[in-house]
Amino acid sequence: MEITERDWKIFRKNIPEWQERYMERLTTEYIALLQSERTASGKFWELEKRIKKDKKCPGVLIDMRRSTAINNIIRLVLDEVISLDDLEVFSDDLREAVKYIVEKW
Repeated sequence: MEITERDWKIFRKNIPEWQERYMERLTTEYIALLQSERTASGKFWELEKRIKKDKKCPGVLIDMRRSTAINNIIRLVLDEVISLDDLEVFSDDLREAVKYIVEKW
């Protein structure tokens, strides 16, 4: 399935807000980690591991190509960066395709 021009424009418009919201959640989790009772070295290495993993998520870093947009939307939903409710602004076809794939996952 190809993304329509309208859906592509909506995606490009919304992705910065979605990423910012996700990264805010990550920083809150990092703060909790840093405030934990672990040793300083334990906190440091756990944080390093988390950041290395998290920066591969499309909620942080995304390949903004039209050809990968639908796959990115699916990943954003699966990684809980966005919910299916966030897709209400998109076309019925895109919402149904994403919902179908997410439910099968």
